[in-house]
This record gives sequence, structure tokens and C-alpha cells, in this order.
Amino acid sequence: MNAVASSLLKRLKNKAAVLPRAQQQVIAVILKDPEKALSLSVDAMALQAQVSMPTIMRTARQFGFEGVREFKLALAQDLGRTSLVHRSVSLEDTSQEMIQKILGGAAASITALQHQLNPRTLVEAAQLIANARRVDCYSVGTTSAFMADDLQARLFRLGKSAYAFHDAHKQLISAASLGTQGVAVAISHVGRMPFLLESATFARSQGAKVIAITQPHTPLAEIADVVIDVMVPPDAVMRVGTEAYIAHLLIIELLMILVLKELGPDSVNLQMQYREVLQQHGQDVDQHTWPHWTWPNSQKESPV
Repeated sequence: MNAVASSLLKRLKNKAAVLPRAQQQVIAVILKDPEKALSLSVDAMALQAQVSMPTIMRTARQFGFEGVREFKLALAQDLGRTSLVHRSVSLEDTSQEMIQKILGGAAASITALQHQLNPRTLVEAAQLIANARRVDCYSVGTTSAFMADDLQARLFRLGKSAYAFHDAHKQLISAASLGTQGVAVAISHVGRMPFLLESATFARSQGAKVIAITQPHTPLAEIADVVIDVMVPPDAVMRVGTEAYIAHLLIIELLMILVLKELGPDSVNLQMQYREVLQQHGQDVDQHTWPHWTWPNSQKESPV
């Protein structure tokens, strides 16, 4: 972590007294409840601090950040170092306090994500996916692999030709064959896995568009044509914590709805057909109803 981002809460406390009154009011709001401050939009924070929105920006720049977004990321990282068990809890907390803090932290992160996401970026990514001849999903690691598989399965149900690759060799083969009508979606919260960067770079060099779902300012973000930023406080134990996991799932959900919108009525009709088929064959009901299997006798396998 760079010097600007380190120990931001301490710097806020130490420097507040020498700043203009309006900026002191902003800092007071942040220090009173840093978790809540992460979830506030610029206008909501300005309202709570009783200052103008430009004052929020000036406060962020006062501490060496380009904007409020970078300031909030540093604040989230600072909060993430408060515990070796979980960023919001300590072992001295009661079970009820732990539950409340963890769920509250997750809820705050989702609220913050709502304000951080750029709708235009999501729409641009959805349009690229909807118009692609093929969409290949790249990942590294268990969590990202689950996300890539989930994205591939959802795209498949939308009628898109989509594949998920977790292996370095397969990713390179995919990158070599996507072409100018293909899209690679690279999923990595860490955003700096070497062979994933190599595959994304090669795919782009072959004319494919690359969409990255990752943290801002990572090497993966620098490579991609479209970057969907995921900013959540770091987990105290895992490199990709629960809040990042939930945020990625929500982004995939948003993407799929927007892709469905781009594809139009035909894709909606496909969803209805899938549902009918699965219900007819007993796959989407509580009890599996064997009489609904309706293959002609000639197509049934003969007993061995």
C-alpha cells in the first residue's frame, strides 16, 4: 500500500484541526462512523456534513487523492486492517455482535458499490457481450473460477455461445481464436495474476474486446477495454473475502439483466421455453415426476 493510502484514519485525526472549518465538518462525519461514510454518496455526505459537494472533493485532495473514489478506497483499506479475524470484529465481541457487525459490513459494502458503479460502463460491457459471436470467461483461483462458471452458465441460458476457462493453456488457445467478434471477460479481484494478464493481453492483440471485473488500478484494469470496478474493504484473512464475493455476484447479475435487455424479446422467449422444458421433465419442481418423461419408446435405451 502506498504512503498516501496508509493509516488514513490517523492522518484525518491529526490534520483535522489545521484545515478549514468546512473540511473539518467532513472529517468529523467520517471519523464518527467510517463504515457508514463508505456507503454515503458525495451529495449525502455533503448534506450530513452541511457543506457543499465541492468541499468533499477538496477534502479528498487535501490528503493526496485524485478524487473521492480513491479516498474511499484508501479508507476501506485502512478499515480492513483493524482485525486479524474479520475487519469488523474482534474475538472479544459476543456472538450477536459478530453477526450484526459482519452482516452490517456486507450491507454497507453493497450500498457503497451502488454508488461506485458507473451505469455507462455496465451498459457498454453488456452491449459488447450481447453483440459478441463468442464470450469466453477467464479466471484464476477458486472464487474467480466459480464466478466465471456462473457467468458462462447465465450467458448460455441467454442463448450466447460462452465458455469458461481456468487453465492457462486453454485461455491462450481461447485468446488466439476469439477474433474481432469475440469478447473475453477476465474476472480477478486481485487483478495481477501473471497468466491471466498474458491471456487478456493476447486476446486483445488478436482483436477481441476485453472486459475486466476487478479492483481499479490493477494491472488487469490497465489491460482491459472496459473495466467494471469492484471496490470493497479488504478481508482480514482471505485475499478475496466475502464482501468481494458478494459484489462480484451482484455485478454478474446486473450484467445479465442488461445483456437480456440488449438481446430483446427473443432471449426472453428462450427463458420461458427453458422453464417449460425443465418443468415438463420434473427438473424445476419439488418432486421429480417420472411420468413427465415423454421420449418415444424407440428412443429409449434398451436394457443391457
